[in-house]
Amino acid sequence: MKRTIDFIVDDRFSGRTVYDILKEKFGMSGTLIKDLKKYGDGLMLNGEHIRTVDEVKSGDMLRIAIYDFASENIEPREMDLSVIYEDSDIIIVDKPSGIPTHPSFGHLYDTLANGIMAHYLKNGEEHVFRAVNRLDKDTSGLICIAKHSYAHARLCGGMHSGGIERRYMAIVTGVLRGSGTVNAPISRDSFIKRTVSPDGKRAVTHYRAVKAAEDCTLVELRLGTGRTHQIRVHMAHIGHPLLGDWLYGEENAEAFPRQALHSSYLSLAHPVTGERLCFTAGLPEDMERYINKSQ
Repeated sequence: MKRTIDFIVDDRFSGRTVYDILKEKFGMSGTLIKDLKKYGDGLMLNGEHIRTVDEVKSGDMLRIAIYDFASENIEPREMDLSVIYEDSDIIIVDKPSGIPTHPSFGHLYDTLANGIMAHYLKNGEEHVFRAVNRLDKDTSGLICIAKHSYAHARLCGGMHSGGIERRYMAIVTGVLRGSGTVNAPISRDSFIKRTVSPDGKRAVTHYRAVKAAEDCTLVELRLGTGRTHQIRVHMAHIGHPLLGDWLYGEENAEAFPRQALHSSYLSLAHPVTGERLCFTAGLPEDMERYINKSQ
């Protein structure tokens, strides 16, 4: 697939180079700029091929062509996807629990990636599967997928710079009241497990109790950083592990068969237009039923 982006040169870039525009206006890395040079129409000015070192003037029309190809190692598999939003650059999906994001040993054909590849195929599109925010298999809710390398780079940059805001809903064990912030560094404890450790990476989670029941609490959580298993580790650290979290709390499949965690809110700047987009996903039926039953 080819995604073209047009830019009318304004006064601030008049007399400057194409490279300046790619770096300052579009925030492109050296690798992305190098990729543009691979194709004859990767960089066009007023309909003619142009080099990154060439100067432009106000009113010129710069066209950027970004190429993408199908993920050959991910087999398309039809899946009932809940697509919240889609355009030429991104897809926002409300992922159900029980579905891994990426293929792995034991899950080669039943992942979100397989479903997205089938979605692309059905629409006559070819893209590499690029998840911006990754959700654990048992975590439900909003996930963003970029359709090309430029969108992915811009959005991942937003993940690290605070340009993307994520909120989660969770049911934690015990009664938790009020609000607060957990500022506790996280490091790797084993191949799978993480732990709070003084020599870990900075990790910040903000929480707010929404509804307390007899032995559990519905909590809204906002990420200040994005470490692996951050919410699960931090809630366990303050004595309120997530309901059903076999790794950081206690597994009780009869009470709740998964960690009760849902990605409920996602706000981001569109990677091409810069428009601020906000998406919400209501509490899934299993979590809604459990918190209401426990009151």
